[in-house]
Amino acid sequence: MFSVQRWWREDVVGTVDQAQVIEKRRAECELSERYLFMTAMSAGIAVLGLLLSSPAVVIGAMLLSPLMDPIIGLGFALAIGDYQWLKKSARSLAWGTAIAIGGTALLVFLSPIQQITSEIAARTQPNLFDLMVALFSALAGAYAMIRGREGTIVGVAIATALMPPLAVVGFGLATWNWTVFSGALLLYVTNLITIALTAWGMAKLYGFQTSLSARNTAFQNLLIVGVFIGLAVPLGLSLIQIAEEANTQRITSNEILEKFPARTLLNDLKIDHDEDTVTIDATVLTSRLNPEAEDETERALERQLRKTVELTLTQYQVGTSATAAEQAQLSQARANEEAAALERAEDLAKRLALVAGVDEDEVTVDRTRRRATVRAGRLDGATLAAYRALEMRIAATEPDWAIELFPPTVELPDAIPFGEDGPTPEGAQALETIEWAASRIDLPIVLTGNARDTTMAAELLARSGVSVTVQRGSGVMRADWGEQE
Repeated sequence: MFSVQRWWREDVVGTVDQAQVIEKRRAECELSERYLFMTAMSAGIAVLGLLLSSPAVVIGAMLLSPLMDPIIGLGFALAIGDYQWLKKSARSLAWGTAIAIGGTALLVFLSPIQQITSEIAARTQPNLFDLMVALFSALAGAYAMIRGREGTIVGVAIATALMPPLAVVGFGLATWNWTVFSGALLLYVTNLITIALTAWGMAKLYGFQTSLSARNTAFQNLLIVGVFIGLAVPLGLSLIQIAEEANTQRITSNEILEKFPARTLLNDLKIDHDEDTVTIDATVLTSRLNPEAEDETERALERQLRKTVELTLTQYQVGTSATAAEQAQLSQARANEEAAALERAEDLAKRLALVAGVDEDEVTVDRTRRRATVRAGRLDGATLAAYRALEMRIAATEPDWAIELFPPTVELPDAIPFGEDGPTPEGAQALETIEWAASRIDLPIVLTGNARDTTMAAELLARSGVSVTVQRGSGVMRADWGEQE
């Protein structure tokens, strides 16, 4: 007769080499130079992505983050009662957290951009969905590690729940914004604890036992129990808060819809929780408007929530059929998307104006063709390579846009070194800068140097459509602007 318990014990748990898993997990919790360096780089990229409101850059940061190892190690150490492993994981996690917060705070402090973007605002308060991301990430990570199938993708999943909030903590510290700092720190700690305790649960589920670890003293065992309780209590408090907010959202939704006909759609609902006040912004699509709905709903919510409620209720009248309401909802969604696209284009114009050293009205943004252009002012000491780097920096945050920064006519590279087989790495970089500058400034290029090098360089540039004139000379080849034809 088939037994689920026997199948799990023999065919699932019995196939796991627990000693090997523990040995590998323990080794990866070491505090190393690589761990600290990759954590700092990941945090730096994450905070830049948050400042630029670029999800693509934030995702790039997660590819580097090594925070998974000490947190999963913390959970496994709790599961088998290994005090030394627990201490090692906690130390690595503490150092990684401190490096990430300190590095991002310094970067934000030195940055000219310190505005709270939508990406930053989204990570200042834990909610049910953030908790679920952390839970599912931890389940996937712990399972992959137990079954020996861990990899970059698992680390990215866990970093999704950890690195962005940690970068926002650094932002809050640098800008002395207590609301951002405390909210992001609570989100980070909640996700961290969720991942560690989930790893503990998965390890227990797969039969990892205390007997697998070295002999512990009674004091160490007591300390491990204390750590477990110390992790569980704040998570429990966060869960209570998340449950209360979810309940508030359910009550609010029901109260609003009760004031309208049956086929009314609640299109948008935003709730901000303060200590004594709940601020609500909602939009409904209904076949019959109700002028009294806002006041009636506000009073009903104050009775149920026992807090001061500030409700803003926007009503749109649509047809009487369900299809009409759904079409109106789609139209509203498209309008919201268009507004978001406009806001993003305006943000792009601001950033381009900032790096180009010009006023914002000198930036041309074509949202239809997703193209943005600006003619840069003359920046003290800036070379063509510097202008190109500025353009590349903005373009990296907007992969769907064509970004063109037109530099002033400053001097071209005065040295384009060549070796026996062609341009050296420095020479190739100089040629790339010349090619870029020629595509932005409608002037021919004059190359001066020996016959072999100038001919080869002219051929390379001509393939990219650059107009080149060659002059004989001596020494290292250089480039100059020619006259307009």
